[in-house]
Amino acid sequence: MDGGLSNTLENDWRARAVPLTGPEADILPSVDAEAVARLLALCPRHAVTPLIDAVDLAAVAGVARLWIKDERARMGLGSFKALGAAYAIAREAAEVREQAGEAAPAWEETLKGRTFATASAGNHGLSVAAGARLFGAQAVIYLAKTVPEAFAERLRAKGAEVVRAGADYEASMAAAQADALGNGWTPLSDSSWQGYMESAVAVMEGYLQLAAEAASQIEEVPTHILLQAGVGGLAAAVAAYARHVWGDAPRIVVVEPEAAPALIESIRAGHLVDTHGPESAMGRLDCKTPSLVALNGLVRDADLFVTISEEEAAEAVNTLADHGYATTPSGGAGLAALLAGRVPGCGADARVLAILSEGPEDG
Repeated sequence: MDGGLSNTLENDWRARAVPLTGPEADILPSVDAEAVARLLALCPRHAVTPLIDAVDLAAVAGVARLWIKDERARMGLGSFKALGAAYAIAREAAEVREQAGEAAPAWEETLKGRTFATASAGNHGLSVAAGARLFGAQAVIYLAKTVPEAFAERLRAKGAEVVRAGADYEASMAAAQADALGNGWTPLSDSSWQGYMESAVAVMEGYLQLAAEAASQIEEVPTHILLQAGVGGLAAAVAAYARHVWGDAPRIVVVEPEAAPALIESIRAGHLVDTHGPESAMGRLDCKTPSLVALNGLVRDADLFVTISEEEAAEAVNTLADHGYATTPSGGAGLAALLAGRVPGCGADARVLAILSEGPEDG
């Protein structure tokens, strides 16, 4: 777009740091994927997800190669989010056991008496619920009024208590933080802000498993990596690992909804900003404020920020379903940017890596 705010933005801060204030400005995403793999091995449903060579879809998109990391069956929870909170909770369990030494209880009772609280716009809550139950803890998940009741029932089936709070994700997150403080619970957000970093960084570390798997599965170094983003945790973790293994070679593109351009506008401004907009059908990505650690990482690692419209996301969902990749507008947002021609320079010679981050709502 010319005039006003563009829906594409080159990251002029690349390889520098956004001038944030406070002691947390230099906290960046981890790249220690081996530590993540060791702890995720404790989760009985953990398994590697496939990397698909999507030949037919590559032809539709007009690129040479298109690899899709398919997260729709991750740990039986239907989303990459299964990796984040489950790893963070497993890490806490491991620390408890190390401190207890020979007196450590069984793994399934290690966190008995603990309660983890979080807000969720979707799959993060499922990971918190599943991880808490695995190690004997309780989970309380806060949902905004816009989250479908069917999702609340899925959380209850995992043993979580569900609390409805607020009109949007930000309001439910504030309620979760307040109640965690008041009740002595452990907050476990997938976002981060000044004063709340360690647990959010652990959640992001869990996503390194996805990145490490993809790097070991792929045949060639990709020229482009497409990463959809809400608060930015997945995008920042994968981008950091991609730079770790491939250096500057891939062009890393971050994709957000036009209704929730938290990262692109923070990059444009040179500091973290809150954004405002209508509700997006890309509900998992409909986050108006970025994670501070994710922003720090993407400032360093991402090349381009792109926003897509609701119509582009919906059209991509239909195209993906036609080719056997059923997903949601959130799950296919990175691919939507490619299919809509929103990625400059991604032409006939491009080798693209994208993430199908979740299955369909009824999957």
